[in-house]
Amino acid sequence: MTDETPTGPDTTLAQDFVSLLEVEEVDRDIYRGMATPGGQGRVFGGQVIGQALRAAMRTVEGARKAHSLHAYFIRAGNSEKPILYFVSRDRDGKSFNTRRVVAKQDGEVILNLSGSFHLDEPGFAHQAKMPDVPDPDDLPSEEVLLTQFDGELPKSLLRVMANRPLDIRACDGRPPFDRSNRSAVSNFWFRTRGTLPEDDSLHRTALAFASDMGLLAVSMMPHGKSFIDADMQVASLDHAMWFHAPVRADDWLLYATDSPWSGGARGFSRGQIFDRSGVMVAETVQEGLIRDRS
Repeated sequence: MTDETPTGPDTTLAQDFVSLLEVEEVDRDIYRGMATPGGQGRVFGGQVIGQALRAAMRTVEGARKAHSLHAYFIRAGNSEKPILYFVSRDRDGKSFNTRRVVAKQDGEVILNLSGSFHLDEPGFAHQAKMPDVPDPDDLPSEEVLLTQFDGELPKSLLRVMANRPLDIRACDGRPPFDRSNRSAVSNFWFRTRGTLPEDDSLHRTALAFASDMGLLAVSMMPHGKSFIDADMQVASLDHAMWFHAPVRADDWLLYATDSPWSGGARGFSRGQIFDRSGVMVAETVQEGLIRDRS
């Protein structure tokens, strides 16, 4: 009898991604998230959001599912160190649970997150229509784009993008590959590399991780700037997310983003996430620092 368990690079990446999202309980309502494997410099904001949400999930019992989160980035985290997450159980109601999470490194707060969990119930339903975009199978992967732009991008960025746990297919040119001044609209498909376990909470955690990917960049597109520019200081300030429907993060999802405003060295971006059937599974909003130091 042969072993039909999937193997290969994508399987390993998926397993490593699950390990990165998981948190270890070190005491009641205190959890530890692992450092970024091979990480250097600042920790990716989506990782901190994902681990903080995962910590909150570990304190919610029953069938309650995360339906929203609101986070503030306080300090830059160190990707080479683990992060401690302190969870406060603010309320356990008949339909909703509310949690607060404080993420700390070296005794200092790097992120505050509030999350709400809801018991599924019937109700009115409507949603926006998914944009008409090319199919992900007809678009080049980031690996292909990286080979085309080899020599034009910083080696540190190439290393990070090459090891991403997500497969990303852009529907249109976007930073850092397209540096032209264009409208603040960007659509791209993404999914995890490899199959994730059948765990709804894990897929929502993976979606929270991915939601910080490329969202702030769209606010710089009308100005022809990118987060890799030496004269730009770029950082996420706050991040909000609403989960609307069950989701599989290991199947193609469309991230439709736009930026209706920027000013005062800040950029404001919005995102809608759809599955391939057109169901809107989540929405995001983010404001970030886009300071031109030139």
